Amino acid sequence: MNKAVEADLAQLVEADRKHVWHHLTQHKPYENKDPLIIVKGDGMRVWNQAGKEHLDAVSGGVWTVNVGYGRESIANAVRDQLIELNYFAGSAGSIPGARFAERLIEKMPGMSRVYYSNSGSEANEKGYKIVRQIAHRHYGGKKHKILFRDRDYHGTTITALSSGGQNERKDQYGPFTPGFIEVPHCCEYRCQFDDASDYGVKAAQEIEKVILAEGPDTVGGIVLEPITAGGGVIVPPEGYWETVQAICKKYDVLLHIDEVVCGLGRTGTWFGYQHYDIKPDIVTMAKGVASGYAAIACTVTTEAVFDMFKDDADDPMSYFRDISTFGGCTSGPAAALENMRIIEDENLIDNCNDMSDYLMEKLRGLQNKYKVIGDVRGKGLFCGAELVADRQTKEPVPEAMVANIAADCMEQGVIIGRTNRSLTGFNNTICLSPALISTKDDIDEIVTSIDNAMSKHAVI
Repeated sequence: MNKAVEADLAQLVEADRKHVWHHLTQHKPYENKDPLIIVKGDGMRVWNQAGKEHLDAVSGGVWTVNVGYGRESIANAVRDQLIELNYFAGSAGSIPGARFAERLIEKMPGMSRVYYSNSGSEANEKGYKIVRQIAHRHYGGKKHKILFRDRDYHGTTITALSSGGQNERKDQYGPFTPGFIEVPHCCEYRCQFDDASDYGVKAAQEIEKVILAEGPDTVGGIVLEPITAGGGVIVPPEGYWETVQAICKKYDVLLHIDEVVCGLGRTGTWFGYQHYDIKPDIVTMAKGVASGYAAIACTVTTEAVFDMFKDDADDPMSYFRDISTFGGCTSGPAAALENMRIIEDENLIDNCNDMSDYLMEKLRGLQNKYKVIGDVRGKGLFCGAELVADRQTKEPVPEAMVANIAADCMEQGVIIGRTNRSLTGFNNTICLSPALISTKDDIDEIVTSIDNAMSKHAVI
């Protein structure tokens, strides 16, 4: 810790207590205890204001720091770029913007255009605006509805929340943007059919039922996470994605894949959708694109989508009339370029797959030990364990139990995640997303902390 910071620690804590509004946090307890301030990060570990070390099993708290903390080469790339040119509006190009777009498209066969913005919420909003403008220009405004899936999350703005399938994220923030229609989830563990055979196909066919009920001529797009994140780490079952893609093609529905969490190696491929041979029309990403070293988000489209906005150059309303102020920052693509180089040069996607197998093996070991673990699921270094009071009925455990397990791990010096303010009655999943640099020793420490916590708190 910097000596000046250490000397001024008490003042810093008071400044935070008095003036900082933390995300996703009830501040009443801070009247009697200190807020948490993270002051340093290195590799897989972070240190708080008291100097206590924690192993971070959630990559910055929200699945972001894919290549770990303390990457000097990324910081240097950002510094050098800021001296050369820090910003110019996205109506013009930049050297790192052009270079990263080219490198990104190399990883995304079938995609061709990159639109820069500032956050995952904003990237998704750009995708929705693309669908809406296409509806007005090419379908007389009728094909404007956008489908979203129960349990998925697509961002924090009012319109992004309008497309979210997590009721506790949405409660008290309505009324919402019209034209967003929910389709059922695809969590096989929470099967909504009497017969679970061909579950993936059946879950996808529910989307077709919604399209037919709304009218195919009114539905322009569907937005889906390749693997549901905050809704419980849900990996779509076999047959799901093939059926979804066929339905989209049948009814001329643009397929928008939200890779904000899953992108840039998190699931063991560059992008989560690439596990399933999906050919999307729109792909959005943020978080791991620059591992949190700079703010950047991307909305990526096919050339066919892009061409719909230049078909009539004489019409002043025909192009995509959108701008993102901080989409013009050069630090984002500069950091993203170096982040991608690190993932490639250090073979972090291979490591992600190796450590995924090890982590899942360890979690299944815990499942054999504790009946409270009803299901273990995930891909890559993106895993979840759903806790239930009864394996037969699958009744969720009280949310307080999961919170107590997470708090105990924190006391042990390991930061784990959990579904939080997502789904009423179903905030019962432990979530893990350690950095792609994880070792077996890191995994052992994470799982041991959960084991210790569950031995005290997972009593049913």
